[in-house]
Amino acid sequence: MTTVRLWTDQDAAGDPVVSRIFADIRATRKSDFINNIWRGLANNPALLERTWANLKAVMVAESALDPLTKELIYIAVSTANGCGYCVHSHTAAARAKGMTDAQHGDVLAIIAMAAHTNSLATSMQIPVDPEFLQPGR
Repeated sequence: MTTVRLWTDQDAAGDPVVSRIFADIRATRKSDFINNIWRGLANNPALLERTWANLKAVMVAESALDPLTKELIYIAVSTANGCGYCVHSHTAAARAKGMTDAQHGDVLAIIAMAAHTNSLATSMQIPVDPEFLQPGR
């Protein structure tokens, strides 16, 4: 159960900042759907605005990474952080950007492998190889 009120479209219409951000989300995503995360963040319009602007700068703006790769990374980090909401949201976004079942299987295998080897290296306190500490390598 949520700890905050999820704003309806009618609620959003009563706040110019929230209304503007919801309109931008719809325009950017070319969809009428507003995720619950944005509806919850609407309780703090400044935080909603800042978070949406940051997300657009990282996930929507052109960069060296293609949109699907960004979503796959988001899935991996969300899994590591234990955020079920973001795992579901970004898995749906990755599928919308063309992720295949085979790619999803691969990313899950990589997440599992990284979790396994990370826990082994952490539990054994393996020192980092000096070669990995050199800039440009």
